[in-house]
Amino acid sequence: MNDQTTTVLLVDDHALFRQGLASLLSSQEGIEVVGQASDGLEALEKARELVPDLILMDIQMPGLQGLDATKMIKAELPHTRIVILTVSEEDQDLFDAVRNGAEGYLLKTLRAEELFELLKGVFRGEAPISPSMARKLLNEFAHLSRRNSVEPEHSTEQKDQLTRREKEVLQLLADGATDKEIASDLCISRRTVKNHVHNILEKLQLQNRVQAAAYALREGLV
Repeated sequence: MNDQTTTVLLVDDHALFRQGLASLLSSQEGIEVVGQASDGLEALEKARELVPDLILMDIQMPGLQGLDATKMIKAELPHTRIVILTVSEEDQDLFDAVRNGAEGYLLKTLRAEELFELLKGVFRGEAPISPSMARKLLNEFAHLSRRNSVEPEHSTEQKDQLTRREKEVLQLLADGATDKEIASDLCISRRTVKNHVHNILEKLQLQNRVQAAAYALREGLV
């Protein structure tokens, strides 16, 4: 994932699944599973103690559930990345996960190789969500945003702050493009793509690229 070891906290109420996932992840160079938790409250306590680079979080658990735990952990540890790993394909779960600060949303039906590759994307600043699920998420996000988010004049002011190239990057983000694909389409380096994404998030006051893509959809940029 990067040149240094990535520390991971696993959160799932099924012990056998956690143990199997821990074994799979530990087989990958540069990944260290530093802790496990069986519910959201334990996840919050372990996150405070361990401050992991990445948390893989289930949704449906006894006690404090995964989406609530995600919101609480991100409020205290904004630099810890959280990826939801679940069986739920519900639109509302997808939306709530991103609204609460999750960087990705993956299904447990993934093959191990797919999981490894998608998790690598998290540390390249990409959002590990399958295209079909991303589209459902963006549609839901845009629908709710149109009802109760930014007022039109303020939204226009924000959009006008973006440069032409930043708008091009934003359009590609909304199409689900990776940094590599954006770099190839625009004939720029990945580092330049990351700089543009950083500037877009700052100017639009958004948390991550999934929210940026939702913004683009809401504003009719795609």
